[in-house]
Amino acid sequence: MNESKSLFTLIGENWTHFGALVLLIVAALAITFAADNAARKRELRENGHAEDLFSIRKIAIIGVFSAIAFVLMFIEFPLPFAPSFYKFDFSDIPALIGGFAAGPMVGVMIEFIKVALNILIQGTTSGFVGEIANFVVGAAFILPATIIYRFKKTRKVALISCLTGTVCIAIVGSLLNAFFLLPAYAIMFGSGVDAFIGMGSAINPAITNLTTFCLFAVAPFNLLKGVADSAITFLVYKQLSPILKAEQMAPSRKTAKA
Repeated sequence: MNESKSLFTLIGENWTHFGALVLLIVAALAITFAADNAARKRELRENGHAEDLFSIRKIAIIGVFSAIAFVLMFIEFPLPFAPSFYKFDFSDIPALIGGFAAGPMVGVMIEFIKVALNILIQGTTSGFVGEIANFVVGAAFILPATIIYRFKKTRKVALISCLTGTVCIAIVGSLLNAFFLLPAYAIMFGSGVDAFIGMGSAINPAITNLTTFCLFAVAPFNLLKGVADSAITFLVYKQLSPILKAEQMAPSRKTAKA
């Protein structure tokens, strides 16, 4: 009972940040659905057929890669140029691979389920603000990358997609930290945002305010995350692609034989 009251207190104290982040989730899902639907209509016009939004193949990819992403969340470590409460992990890679193979909706669903599993198993210490922000930042990387690649699947476009996603995660991550995460955590710990800036200053003297904190700690953190996730995806996607697309290719082979 006390844990429930504690949780409701956290949500109540951060209700503005919580509500705004929920709206961002809705917006991300709406954009994802619209982009995937537009791509499916284009495929239908050009090829005469299009895979269902949630086909058996896509559901299988979501299930397997969500589990992998959830496990990867536990393999985390700090980076020397950011405060230790920022943990680097590779849990966005399964979402990027799944999104490349089956579309942006699959990528975003992997991000969503990964975070949902983390909440169910580990609970929340931030009134869901930190977990929702984790999803939004991940979606900011996955969405642009997979939407661009969804419409033209070439190696060059994949590179452009990943670069675009990396820029987006750096910008969105910085804005979320400045306007949502750090103020929300300041309320939760009763410390004020200056406490976090002080932690940044201890690592990098150039960090003197919220702007420089995001510029010299948050943005580089997310840029490195985007570059690392993109590089690893490029290394493994070519080997995984035939397996992930096997069921999708099967109908076309049957049609050709007929």
